[in-house]
Amino acid sequence: MIEFYPQIRLVHIAAVLVSGTLFALRGLALQFGAAWPMAAPLRYATYTIDTVLLTAALMLSTILHQYPFVHGWLTVKVLALIAYIVLGIIAFKRGSTRTVRVGAWVAALGVYAFIISVARAHHPLGVFAP
Repeated sequence: MIEFYPQIRLVHIAAVLVSGTLFALRGLALQFGAAWPMAAPLRYATYTIDTVLLTAALMLSTILHQYPFVHGWLTVKVLALIAYIVLGIIAFKRGSTRTVRVGAWVAALGVYAFIISVARAHHPLGVFAP
């Protein structure tokens, strides 16, 4: 399986970039009152992209024998991912006011950037590592 590591890593990175870009664009469009970001085909596309992303992540974790709750940086990524998902739900669906939705969307983008910094640094503090 290790022979497929470069390809799986590339799929994972591409899915991260597509998922984050789509999240940012959908959130921005929602802030301007557009209806298309909540259209069913687009929502299902995001579910598909995120499924590919998580599948590739699980495959990489298995190949490298590095697991959340064993390796600190992966634990932080998983916990930050949960925060990102919760903030995304608030930003797109559950936010009671426009201010709450915008704040959650901006916070989710910050968490997304932090997750990437943790992944690049392989350190739980990511960009804040000494």
